[in-house]
Amino acid sequence: MRTPEITIAAEDPRQPEVQRLIALSDATMQALYPAESNHLVDADALAAPDTVFLVARGGKEVLGSIAFRIIAPGHAEMKRMFVRVEARGAGLGRRLLEALEDAARRQHIDRISLETGIRQPEAIGLYRTSGYRECPPFGGYAADPLSLFMTKRLGT
Repeated sequence: MRTPEITIAAEDPRQPEVQRLIALSDATMQALYPAESNHLVDADALAAPDTVFLVARGGKEVLGSIAFRIIAPGHAEMKRMFVRVEARGAGLGRRLLEALEDAARRQHIDRISLETGIRQPEAIGLYRTSGYRECPPFGGYAADPLSLFMTKRLGT
Protein backbone atom coordinates (compact mmCIF):
# COMPACT_ATOMS: atom_id res chain seq x y z
CA MET A 1 0.00 0.00 0.00
CA ARG A 2 1.31 3.43 -0.95
CA THR A 3 1.83 6.05 1.76
CA PRO A 4 -0.14 9.22 0.99
CA GLU A 5 1.85 12.30 0.03
CA ILE A 6 2.28 14.84 2.82
CA THR A 7 0.94 18.31 2.05
CA ILE A 8 1.30 21.45 4.14
CA ALA A 9 -1.05 24.34 3.47
CA ALA A 10 -2.85 27.22 5.18
CA GLU A 11 -6.22 26.09 6.47
CA ASP A 12 -9.04 27.23 8.72
CA PRO A 13 -8.34 25.99 12.27
CA ARG A 14 -12.09 25.79 12.99
CA GLN A 15 -12.57 22.66 10.84
CA PRO A 16 -13.74 19.68 12.94
CA GLU A 17 -10.74 17.47 12.13
CA VAL A 18 -8.33 20.31 12.89
CA GLN A 19 -10.22 21.03 16.13
CA ARG A 20 -9.56 17.42 17.15
CA LEU A 21 -5.82 17.92 16.56
CA ILE A 22 -5.89 21.12 18.64
CA ALA A 23 -7.71 19.26 21.43
CA LEU A 24 -5.05 16.53 21.31
CA SER A 25 -2.34 19.19 21.51
CA ASP A 26 -4.12 20.82 24.47
CA ALA A 27 -4.36 17.49 26.29
CA THR A 28 -0.66 16.82 25.70
CA MET A 29 0.35 20.23 27.06
CA GLN A 30 -2.03 19.96 30.03
CA ALA A 31 -0.44 16.63 30.96
CA LEU A 32 3.03 18.21 30.92
CA TYR A 33 2.46 21.63 32.51
CA PRO A 34 0.22 23.35 35.06
CA ALA A 35 -2.43 25.76 33.74
CA GLU A 36 -0.37 28.86 34.57
CA SER A 37 2.47 27.59 32.36
CA ASN A 38 0.25 26.75 29.38
CA HIS A 39 -0.11 29.51 26.80
CA LEU A 40 -2.63 27.88 24.49
CA VAL A 41 -4.60 29.78 21.88
CA ASP A 42 -7.94 28.56 20.60
CA ALA A 43 -9.13 28.06 17.04
CA ASP A 44 -10.84 31.46 16.88
CA ALA A 45 -7.56 33.20 17.76
CA LEU A 46 -5.76 31.04 15.19
CA ALA A 47 -8.28 32.17 12.55
CA ALA A 48 -7.59 35.88 13.18
CA PRO A 49 -6.44 38.04 10.25
CA ASP A 50 -2.96 38.55 11.79
CA THR A 51 -2.38 34.78 12.03
CA VAL A 52 -1.27 32.11 9.57
CA PHE A 53 -2.27 28.55 10.47
CA LEU A 54 -0.70 25.66 8.53
CA VAL A 55 -1.87 22.05 8.53
CA ALA A 56 0.09 18.97 7.49
CA ARG A 57 -1.97 16.20 5.97
CA GLY A 58 -1.23 12.72 4.78
CA GLY A 59 -3.97 12.36 2.20
CA LYS A 60 -7.01 13.70 4.05
CA GLU A 61 -5.68 12.82 7.52
CA VAL A 62 -4.55 15.74 9.71
CA LEU A 63 -1.06 14.96 11.02
CA GLY A 64 0.22 18.23 12.43
CA SER A 65 -0.03 21.98 12.61
CA ILE A 66 1.93 25.16 13.18
CA ALA A 67 0.99 28.83 13.22
CA PHE A 68 2.35 32.30 13.62
CA ARG A 69 0.71 35.51 14.70
CA ILE A 70 2.17 38.92 14.08
CA ILE A 71 3.10 40.61 17.36
CA ALA A 72 4.96 43.67 16.00
CA PRO A 73 5.99 44.93 12.56
CA GLY A 74 8.34 42.30 11.12
CA HIS A 75 8.05 40.07 14.22
CA ALA A 76 5.83 37.01 14.65
CA GLU A 77 5.25 34.51 17.41
CA MET A 78 5.13 30.81 16.59
CA LYS A 79 2.13 28.97 18.04
CA ARG A 80 0.61 25.51 17.90
CA MET A 81 3.56 23.45 16.65
CA PHE A 82 2.23 19.92 17.08
CA VAL A 83 2.66 16.58 15.32
CA ARG A 84 0.54 13.56 16.19
CA VAL A 85 2.53 10.82 17.94
CA GLU A 86 2.06 8.33 15.11
CA ALA A 87 3.46 10.84 12.58
CA ARG A 88 6.61 11.71 14.56
CA GLY A 89 10.12 10.66 13.65
CA ALA A 90 9.84 11.21 9.90
CA GLY A 91 10.85 14.89 9.75
CA LEU A 92 7.34 16.33 9.65
CA GLY A 93 8.07 18.81 12.44
CA ARG A 94 11.03 20.20 10.49
CA ARG A 95 8.90 20.44 7.33
CA LEU A 96 6.20 22.33 9.22
CA LEU A 97 8.79 24.71 10.67
CA GLU A 98 10.32 25.36 7.24
CA ALA A 99 6.87 25.96 5.73
CA LEU A 100 6.08 28.42 8.51
CA GLU A 101 9.32 30.32 7.98
CA ASP A 102 8.64 30.49 4.23
CA ALA A 103 5.14 31.85 4.88
CA ALA A 104 6.58 34.42 7.30
CA ARG A 105 9.14 35.60 4.74
CA ARG A 106 6.37 36.08 2.18
CA GLN A 107 4.73 38.45 4.68
CA HIS A 108 8.01 40.34 5.21
CA ILE A 109 8.51 38.97 8.70
CA ASP A 110 12.20 38.88 9.58
CA ARG A 111 12.00 37.48 13.11
CA ILE A 112 10.09 34.62 14.71
CA SER A 113 10.00 34.08 18.46
CA LEU A 114 8.47 31.25 20.45
CA GLU A 115 7.72 30.00 23.92
CA THR A 116 8.04 26.29 24.56
CA GLY A 117 8.09 24.11 27.62
CA ILE A 118 11.26 22.67 29.10
CA ARG A 119 9.69 19.18 29.16
CA GLN A 120 9.73 18.94 25.36
CA PRO A 121 13.34 18.06 24.50
CA GLU A 122 12.54 16.95 20.95
CA ALA A 123 10.90 20.29 20.11
CA ILE A 124 13.74 22.23 21.75
CA GLY A 125 16.28 20.20 19.75
CA LEU A 126 14.41 20.91 16.51
CA TYR A 127 14.32 24.63 17.24
CA ARG A 128 18.01 24.75 18.13
CA THR A 129 19.13 22.83 15.04
CA SER A 130 16.92 25.16 12.96
CA GLY A 131 18.74 28.27 14.21
CA TYR A 132 16.54 29.39 17.09
CA ARG A 133 18.43 30.79 20.08
CA GLU A 134 17.35 31.42 23.64
CA CYS A 135 16.08 34.92 24.41
CA PRO A 136 14.33 36.73 27.25
CA PRO A 137 10.54 36.60 27.54
CA PHE A 138 8.87 38.71 24.85
CA GLY A 139 5.44 40.20 24.26
CA GLY A 140 3.22 39.68 27.30
CA TYR A 141 5.15 36.70 28.67
CA ALA A 142 6.69 36.67 32.14
CA ALA A 143 9.65 34.55 33.16
CA ASP A 144 8.54 31.01 34.03
CA PRO A 145 10.85 28.20 35.18
CA LEU A 146 8.92 25.79 32.93
CA SER A 147 9.23 27.98 29.82
CA LEU A 148 12.02 28.46 27.33
CA PHE A 149 11.92 31.48 25.03
CA MET A 150 13.66 31.37 21.67
CA THR A 151 13.98 33.60 18.60
CA LYS A 152 15.39 33.48 15.09
CA ARG A 153 16.14 36.12 12.47
CA LEU A 154 14.98 34.97 9.07
CA GLY A 155 17.15 35.52 6.02
CA THR A 156 15.22 36.85 3.06
